[in-house]
Amino acid sequence: MFIAASTGCFADLSFENACTQIADLEFDRIEIELSSQREDFSIASIVADPEAAMARCRTATRLSICALHVVSEIDPADYAAIFKFAKLLKVTQVTMPSLEIGTPFNDETDRLKDLVAQATQDGIRLSLKTQIGRLTEDPHTAMELCRAVKGLGITLDPSHYTAGPHRDQDFEIVTPYTTHVHFRDSTPDKLQVPVGLGEIDYSRIIASLKRYDYRRAFSVDLLPELTEPSQRGLEMRKLRMLLESLL
Repeated sequence: MFIAASTGCFADLSFENACTQIADLEFDRIEIELSSQREDFSIASIVADPEAAMARCRTATRLSICALHVVSEIDPADYAAIFKFAKLLKVTQVTMPSLEIGTPFNDETDRLKDLVAQATQDGIRLSLKTQIGRLTEDPHTAMELCRAVKGLGITLDPSHYTAGPHRDQDFEIVTPYTTHVHFRDSTPDKLQVPVGLGEIDYSRIIASLKRYDYRRAFSVDLLPELTEPSQRGLEMRKLRMLLESLL
């Protein structure tokens, strides 16, 4: 198990500056967040030229790139380029969003079966992020999606189960399917609070994952819009040190 930081923590900065900030905070692994909403290093630019995107990553950082996180809904056809980009970077973990609440379960499984088949051919683990407002906001639905789609994993973000509408459910049922983890601190009323003031039980989550021989990343994934700019570096360091103490 190891600790990484997401470029999404610095989504308000350029990609290069985000990488520099993460290195300055003494992380040695990095997760790249990909969005169609940003002009800088957008999903469209990666789809247009995966090789150029890979070269830009290698120039921007010497840190080990451990995962990609697609935060936007994109055309399923565009995932072929995303998987190629991951393969060029030698990244084996790609996180994507599930479809929104209200999507028929069978429609989602049909979509995911095709994408998981593509990802598996490239040696990539594809996982769904647990997220409020999407099918995975319910841990039981997240589990059933993984059961229905062989090879599909979960990127566990416990904040969305702590502050979401299913906060009273035990989300440990998704642990056997977890291939990646996003961490920040949260309460039932707030998706993000300063580290140490929330209710995320990091120790219990890590212990649960260890029972299933989890050996992958814990990614610090602060939401920049909910973080005071002057406190962002401090909060990331605090969470890194807390996680290090538990590993």
